[in-house]
Amino acid sequence: MSLHVTEFLLNPTQHEFGPVIILFGDDRYMKQEAIKAIEPIVLGDEEDTSLTRFEGKRLQNELPPSALFDELKTVSMWGDKRLVIIDEAEKYVSAFRSKLEKYLESPSKSSILVLDVKSWSKSTRLAKLVAKIGLDLECKELKGGPLAKWISDTAGKIHQKQISRDAALLLIEMVGTHCGQIHQELEKLATFVGDQPRIGPDDIRAVVGGWKAETTWAMTGALRDGNISDALRYLDHLLIAGEAPQKILGGLTFVWRKYFKAAQLAVQGTPLKQALKEAGVFPRDIDSSDRYLRRLSRQRAEKISQWLLNTDLNLKGNSRLAPRLELEQLLFLLSGKL
Repeated sequence: MSLHVTEFLLNPTQHEFGPVIILFGDDRYMKQEAIKAIEPIVLGDEEDTSLTRFEGKRLQNELPPSALFDELKTVSMWGDKRLVIIDEAEKYVSAFRSKLEKYLESPSKSSILVLDVKSWSKSTRLAKLVAKIGLDLECKELKGGPLAKWISDTAGKIHQKQISRDAALLLIEMVGTHCGQIHQELEKLATFVGDQPRIGPDDIRAVVGGWKAETTWAMTGALRDGNISDALRYLDHLLIAGEAPQKILGGLTFVWRKYFKAAQLAVQGTPLKQALKEAGVFPRDIDSSDRYLRRLSRQRAEKISQWLLNTDLNLKGNSRLAPRLELEQLLFLLSGKL
């Protein structure tokens, strides 16, 4: 069977492994987490004596298939299962595909072979054999909704904490999409909130972003509330502290793309406050955001997406203006004062 590794890791014991497991994709963290989950299930307390691990990219001459299959058929005198892992097995699989296919036609019943590869074509005979008798786990980076769901599931199962979708999306915005880094931040967040059952956006701003993130949110709040002088002062603090212009733009984009979506929904007939809610604006900011969009006007709100895109392109080289001037110009546009 085939599934994403994050689904597997939520409850590893419910899956049958069979004689072969494929870990495919480029997320090294998730591959290592999968192996950490597989080892105790297969080997119990006998990990040291019943586990063999090879580095595949060096093995074409050092480990012929016959030696590998002998290893799989040799059971430790201390246990009844054996786990053989080949890391970075891409070249090994390519060189000995037919031999591996022949082995899987009649594999050892007491051993499990784990192959770590970057790519895995489901149309090959080897892949079809694995699908029939083993398990292939997709270890690729999650994005969007699936990543937010993984964050929620991980917070609940591992840390016994609830996390709202808004908070999960904010975490992604601030940390990125690497599951290993997100997991580390979730551990810190769970410790930070203590006995509180829920992790919210404010917790993420406090723990993950530090003062730069707090300053970014203060800048967006000042801009939303019409305090352009305060917004420019916060921008100055961020730039002096060495915050990258693209990262500052990312904070603005996280907020204003919701306003753009709300404006689109409102044009289609949705009441503005409901549109803001559906666009993902934090509940406590609904009233102030409603006032902001009414002050900005529908015509200007419909230009938000283009303003953000133009600034992004200009920061990447489309303009000779200094990054500070590009960001200051964007603040004036978003404030409705330009």
